[in-house]
Amino acid sequence: MKMTFRWYGKEQDPIPLEYVKQIPGMSGLMGLLDKPAGVDWPEEEVRALVEEVHAAGLEFEVVESVNVHEDIKMGLPTRDKYIEHYCSTIRTLAKYGVKVIIYNFMPVFDWLRTDLARVIPEDGSNSLYFDEKDLGEMGPLEIVRRTAEESHGFTLPGWEPERLALLETTLRQYEGMTPDRLRENFKYFLDAVIPVCEEVGVRMACHPDDPAWPIFGLPRIAHSQEDYDKIIRLHDSPANTVCLCTGSLGSNPENDVPAIIRHFGEMNRIGAMHVRNVKFLGHHHFREAAHLSSAGDLDMFAIMEAIYDTCPDTYIRPDHGRMIWNETGRPGYGLYDRALGAAYLNGLWEALCRMKGDK
Repeated sequence: MKMTFRWYGKEQDPIPLEYVKQIPGMSGLMGLLDKPAGVDWPEEEVRALVEEVHAAGLEFEVVESVNVHEDIKMGLPTRDKYIEHYCSTIRTLAKYGVKVIIYNFMPVFDWLRTDLARVIPEDGSNSLYFDEKDLGEMGPLEIVRRTAEESHGFTLPGWEPERLALLETTLRQYEGMTPDRLRENFKYFLDAVIPVCEEVGVRMACHPDDPAWPIFGLPRIAHSQEDYDKIIRLHDSPANTVCLCTGSLGSNPENDVPAIIRHFGEMNRIGAMHVRNVKFLGHHHFREAAHLSSAGDLDMFAIMEAIYDTCPDTYIRPDHGRMIWNETGRPGYGLYDRALGAAYLNGLWEALCRMKGDK
C-alpha cells in the first residue's frame, strides 16, 4: 500500500510540499495540472510538475482529474478531437512515470454537495454536507452559484468556471440521455484510450458517482458494484480499472464497501483508492466525517482489511477531511484533518500487518 496526498500545485494549493512530506508514511502525491477538460497537457508543464514533486522527496505516480470533455460523454461529433488530446496526455504522463490516471464519467457535475462547511455539533469542526431536499429549493444554477461563493476563492475539481458558465446549454444537451446511451459513449471512449494505456503501461481508474445516485435527472452509471462490473466489461483489459472511493460509494448505505473492495481487488481491477468516512443523516442525506470508524458509519478497519487481503499494493489517500483548528482553505482539502486521516489509516495498516504475521 502506498499512502498518497492530493495536491493541486504550488499556484493553487496553500499547502507546501514540505508539509506533505512531513506526514508520517507519505510516499507521494495524487497530483494534477489545473487544466480544463479536453486540453492536451503540455509536456513542459508535466515535466516541471514532476520534477518539483521529486525534488521534495515524493513520488508522482498517480494523476487525478484528467477530466473527460462533455462532448465525449454526450457522444457529439467533436469528441474525436478531445479523445486525441486525451491519448496524447496519457503518453506524456507515462513518459514521466505516471502509472495511474483517475477520471470520471459523470455528466456535468463531477460531485455535488449542498453545503461546503456544515458545522458538526459534536466538536465544532465543519465538513462537506449533502441533503437532497435542499436541491429542490436551489436548482442547478443556484447550487453552482452557492458552491462558488463557499469555495474561498479556490477552483474546486469538477466545478471549473469556464465549463459551468455553459451550464444551461449543457443541461439542455443532456435531455433525453439514457444510462444505456451514456454507457455506449463511455465504451467509445474506452475503446480509444485503453489500447494507448496498454502500450505505455498506464491504468485508467474510474471514480464513482458522488453522491451515489442520479442528480437533477442526469443519468449516472458508476455508483454500485453492478455499475462497475458493466464498466469493466465495456473494454475488458487490466488497464481498465476503478478508483474505489469509499466515501462516494458509501454515501449510499446499500453499498457494502468492504465487499465491493474485495470483489474488484480479487479481480486486480482497483487502480487506486480514496479512503474516507461518512455519517448518514437520513435518506440521501449525509455529511463527511473524520476518518475514525466511530466518527461515521463506515467500518474503516474492514475497509483497510479488504485492501490488505485483495489489493495490498494499491495507491490510497485520505480524502475530504474536515476543517479543524481554525484552518481555512479549499473545502474538504485542508492539511490537518487529512494528515490525521493518513496517520489513522497507516495505524490500521500496521495493526493488520502485525495481526497477519508480516514483519
